[in-house]
Amino acid sequence: MAVYGSITELIGSTPTIDVSHLSPNPNVRIFAKLEGQNPAGSVKDRIALAMIDAAEESGELVPGRTIIEPSSGNTGIALAMICRVRGYHLKIVLPENVTIERRQVLEAYGVEIIPSPGGEGSNGAVRLAQELSEENPEWIFLYQYGNEANPTAHYRTTGPEILADVPDITHFVAGLGTSGTLMGVGTFLKEQKPEVKIYAVEPPSGERVEGLRSLDDGYVPPVFEKWGGMDLLDGKRIVRPAESLEWTRKLVSDAGIFAGISSGAAMAGAAKVASRIPEGESAVIVFVVCDGAWKYLSTGAYTEPLEDVIETLDSVIYF
Repeated sequence: MAVYGSITELIGSTPTIDVSHLSPNPNVRIFAKLEGQNPAGSVKDRIALAMIDAAEESGELVPGRTIIEPSSGNTGIALAMICRVRGYHLKIVLPENVTIERRQVLEAYGVEIIPSPGGEGSNGAVRLAQELSEENPEWIFLYQYGNEANPTAHYRTTGPEILADVPDITHFVAGLGTSGTLMGVGTFLKEQKPEVKIYAVEPPSGERVEGLRSLDDGYVPPVFEKWGGMDLLDGKRIVRPAESLEWTRKLVSDAGIFAGISSGAAMAGAAKVASRIPEGESAVIVFVVCDGAWKYLSTGAYTEPLEDVIETLDSVIYF
């Protein structure tokens, strides 16, 4: 077994598992890319490392500088891990209504938490971080929604890993959040195999599946625009909150994958893509399991009656 010099060397090279028994179409195979296996527990480990590396290489980030970033969980935790081992002070603008687990993890890493109004969600945290960075120009604002290192990390790592593990891939499905995963992986796959179809998973306009966003609600991440998202995507699949929870539970009960709620949404999207493959045709779908479930346990999402959990979706940030 290899010995590594730093926890950051364990980021990436995550496993892929065959979950074709969950496919609604017997001619369609489905594979799950397990990003929860990253050391800080999510796909955001990749972009956190890439953004910090890029800032260091540019000379913008040097010892003693402070980083500020808005996050409702995964990016903040990933940045916290890396900042801890590299000696940077990190300020995370965190909505007040995130689950207790993620706040505790950030505190364990020594992060300075700046609360933002829970009712404003992730967008409110972004606005406050932008204001604070303008007032404090000596702080480094990485801004994952517009940072080129975000999709580039997936173009250089996640995409090649997927193609190496599943060379016969025909469809790639991922949730639309910052859009970094979709843009980076999608661009790489289209370059290597132009026939591969790229699908985004979104909630309906006005409904909330945390970690995902609907472009119809008006905010389009700069990363999505810079990387030609509208031209890159072959389509999108709409997944409602209840479907996300149902498929999250199926991942646990039927595949043993203890994943976060946005991963259930991605699986639901993959199943919808599979169900629309024409009769007689075959397909191979890969979707991203963004993170593990440990940050969601206090919500009751895995054990409480489904209707009770759905009622809390508008008051608790899950991602």
